[in-house]
Amino acid sequence: MNLLKHLHRRHLIAITLAALAVPLGSIAQEKIFKAGAATSNITPPLGMTIVGNFAPQPVSKHVHDELHVRCLALDDGKTKLVFAVADNLHLARDVWDEAKKKLETDTGIPASHMMFSSTHTHSSVSAITDKGVGFDYRTLVISRVVDGVKRALNNLEPARIAWGTGKLPQWLGNRRWILKEGVTNPNPFGGEDRAVMNPSSTLIPRLAGPAGPTNPEVYCLSLQATDGRQIALMANYWLHYVGGVGREDLSADYFGEFCRRIEQSLGAPCVGLLPNGPCGDVNSNDYSGKTKAKTYKPYEKIAIVANDLAQEVLRVHKSLQHQDWVPLSAAASDLELAARRPTPEQMKWAEGVLAKPKDATPVHRLEQPYAERVMEAKRAQSDTIQAFIQAFRIGDLGIASIPFEVFTETGLEIKAKSPFKDTFTIELANGANGYLPTPTQHDLGGYETWLGTNRVEREASVKITAKALELLQGLRAAP
Repeated sequence: MNLLKHLHRRHLIAITLAALAVPLGSIAQEKIFKAGAATSNITPPLGMTIVGNFAPQPVSKHVHDELHVRCLALDDGKTKLVFAVADNLHLARDVWDEAKKKLETDTGIPASHMMFSSTHTHSSVSAITDKGVGFDYRTLVISRVVDGVKRALNNLEPARIAWGTGKLPQWLGNRRWILKEGVTNPNPFGGEDRAVMNPSSTLIPRLAGPAGPTNPEVYCLSLQATDGRQIALMANYWLHYVGGVGREDLSADYFGEFCRRIEQSLGAPCVGLLPNGPCGDVNSNDYSGKTKAKTYKPYEKIAIVANDLAQEVLRVHKSLQHQDWVPLSAAASDLELAARRPTPEQMKWAEGVLAKPKDATPVHRLEQPYAERVMEAKRAQSDTIQAFIQAFRIGDLGIASIPFEVFTETGLEIKAKSPFKDTFTIELANGANGYLPTPTQHDLGGYETWLGTNRVEREASVKITAKALELLQGLRAAP
C-alpha cells in the first residue's frame, strides 16, 4: 500500500512538472531577441531637379553614388520596432504616412512603431511628380520603403544588441554666430538680425561668438547574429550635410559614404545606417578665425568626415558588450502647433518686392524667394500643423524623433532630462516642417528664424521638448 502511495505521489509530481514546463518554455521563446536589416535603392532618374539650394536649381546629369533607404527591424518576442533612413533632403509626412499605412496593413506593426527619417543630403530630388521627365518619384520612394522594411522583417534572426558612445568634435561648428553689441546684419525683409548663418570672412572681426552649442558625441547601436555576424550598425551624429559635391550630381553625401565604409569594414551582410541628429544650427565649418580655411576638391571633405566618423564608431564598436535580450516599446503623439503667419508689414513688403521689374536690383539677394514664401504662408489653408513626436525604448536606451531641423541645444536638453541612461534624438523624422529655433534664437534672428524657413510658432521647440520627454517618461515608467 505504501508502495502504491509512493508511485501515485511520483505520478502527480511528474504531471505537475510537465504542466509547468509549457509556460516556462513559452517564456523562454519570448526572450529571444531578433534583428533584421535591408537596403532599397531609391536613386531617381537623371533629368530631375536637385533640391536643397536656392534658385536656380540644377537638373541632375550624373549619379556620383546611389541613394538608398536603409531599414532595420528589431523584435523582442512581443514588440517590433522599425527604422528606415532615406537619402533625401527631407520627405513630407504624407509620404511616410502612406508607406506606414501599407506596412501596417501588410505586417500588423503599428505606425507608432515605425521611425522613418531623412538624412538631409542636399544632392537629392523632391519626392513629388516631376513633370519635366514625367516620372513619379514619390511613388517609387514609397514602394521602396515598403519593400525595404518587409525585407528587413523577412531577415529577422536571433541576435544580440549593444550600444555606446564615442566623440568626434573636430567636424562640428555652430554655424550661427552672434554679432558684437551694436552690430547687425540685414535680412531679406528689410530688418536687421543679431545672428548670422555661415558668416563671411569679412564678418569674422565683428563676431562675438557662436549662438549655440555642438554635441561631440557619436551614438552607436550594434546588432549581431548569435554566430557573430554583423547584421547592422546604426550611428547618430549631429552634423548637417557636408557638401562639396558636383553641382549636377546625385549623392548621398557623407551619410552614404559612412554607411559604405561601415559595411566594408564589418563585412556582408551588415547594413550601415546614419539617421541625423539635432543639427539645424551645426555644420562642418569653423567660423572662429582660429583655423585657416581650406579648399577641398569635390567629395574630398565628404570622404574625410565619413572616414573619421566610421573610425570612431568602429573603435566604440570593438568595446561593446552585446546583450542577448532587451525590452522594446514605443510611444507617439500628434502635437498641434500654431502655423506661423505673415504680419501686415511683411505682407506689404512681399507685395512690393514681387511688384518690382524683373531687372530691378534687389535690396537683399534673397528678397525674391522670401517674398514668395511670405505669400505662400499667407495662402496656407490650415492655421495649425500636426507634428508627429515619437519615442522608442530599446532596453536602457531612449530614442526621440522630431519632424523638424532641430537645434542642437534642444537635443541636448532632451538628453539631459531624459529618464534613460542613454538618449539620442533623430531629426527630420516622420515629416519635415522646416527649422525649429528656440525662443531665444528667434530673438536673435538669422536664416533659420525667417518666415518661410521657420513655419511654426515661436514656442514650438519648448512644446516639442516637453512632449518628447513626456513620451520617454511614459516608456520608462511602463512595466
